[in-house]
Amino acid sequence: MKKILFVLLPLFFAILNAGDQQMFEIPTIEGKKIHIKGTKNGLEIPEYKGKVIFMEFWGTHCPPCRISISHYVNLKNKFKDSLQMLAVEVQNTPKKMLKLFAKEHGINYDVASYEDSVELVNYISRRAGWQGSIPFLLILDTKGDVVTMQVGLLDEEGLEKLVKGLLAKSSSEKSDEKRDEKNASK
Repeated sequence: MKKILFVLLPLFFAILNAGDQQMFEIPTIEGKKIHIKGTKNGLEIPEYKGKVIFMEFWGTHCPPCRISISHYVNLKNKFKDSLQMLAVEVQNTPKKMLKLFAKEHGINYDVASYEDSVELVNYISRRAGWQGSIPFLLILDTKGDVVTMQVGLLDEEGLEKLVKGLLAKSSSEKSDEKRDEKNASK
């Protein structure tokens, strides 16, 4: 059943409002600007181009969300140049407190406040059929296509396998493209 869900959810995301290509500029709590554009199959995020992307909607008062922080910190350390993450806090924690929380928990990935991300949260909610349960994780491949959506906590080992699989797929696709270009130029 879980495998079926992983296959059907990205398809649902792509079909729902497929023509809806809104654009967002989300500031992180560190002042970095993240530009996000809705696409037919996912999201285009130029700052994260060519990387596996985790976009989590979470809260500072949510126990499973707090547990997942160490998973993401470890994965970000392991896949430095291949994985990007944007964690959008949705319990409306004031930015000053959110920044302190991120520092205290050693968060090494991008964090945005609800206050600065309301429109993005509403957009994702509408496109993904997300009802607001957290943590809610979108995982996008290196092309920005949604490969899975998950409500609830995922274990670190499973996330690592998923990242490795997506990176291997991307590498294989790049090799195929180079081979095709080489054959076309003959």
